[in-house]
Amino acid sequence: MKQTTIEELLEYCKQNERVCPQPTHWNTMWNKLKNKKQIGNRWEPPLPLILAAWGVASVISKQLRLDEHLNWASKEGQLEEIKNFLISLKEEDWFHIGE
Repeated sequence: MKQTTIEELLEYCKQNERVCPQPTHWNTMWNKLKNKKQIGNRWEPPLPLILAAWGVASVISKQLRLDEHLNWASKEGQLEEIKNFLISLKEEDWFHIGE
């Protein structure tokens, strides 16, 4: 079976007007990312836009942040692991454009 590319996973995450996983699932995914580091009061990669940020972040901001997380997973050799997590989510576990 061929390896998933970052482009394929980014495309999957935008199908059906998906924006990002719902906050609980997004946080679970972020916690799976390896080699995160805190620099002052920031995180590398940045935290998911959940909690207080959820209501004020735009759709595009949420999509771009998820893209950052997927690119981090790719860089850390975790693309298949994160892909498997994301494809295991039900459609209602995703936030969609217009919700």
